[in-house]
Amino acid sequence: MSETSADRPRRRIFDQVSGAPTLIGAGSEFEGELKVNGPMSLGGTIVGDGTIDGALSIARDGHWRGNVAARSAIVAGTITGDVTVEAKLEIGKTAIIRGSVRARVIAIADGAIVDGQMTVTGDQPVMRFEEKRDARTGA
Repeated sequence: MSETSADRPRRRIFDQVSGAPTLIGAGSEFEGELKVNGPMSLGGTIVGDGTIDGALSIARDGHWRGNVAARSAIVAGTITGDVTVEAKLEIGKTAIIRGSVRARVIAIADGAIVDGQMTVTGDQPVMRFEEKRDARTGA
């Protein structure tokens, strides 16, 4: 019997996203306050504060300069500003965050840099892990 994609366990927050996310691709830049009603994927640069009412994914080459709030997030790129996540924040090995981090659950890969205070609002301590996926492909 063949396993379908619906049968496979979902190991990343972004695997659970339905519909097309808002995309700011590599080489693109946005400046100003940003509000997204749903998931978002960042491969370019944002300068300004933002609120993401869904899952946020920041690719290895993605840069966010400003404060950002999201329901959940996976960060492989750079954030210079405070990060507030309602649920789970996964910080990949290529991530650099210069600012305070606040989330219900925080998982951080070996090699990631967080230059600021980390606050877990849930009942689990910060989880550390060894990143086995390629940050460029997510595989």
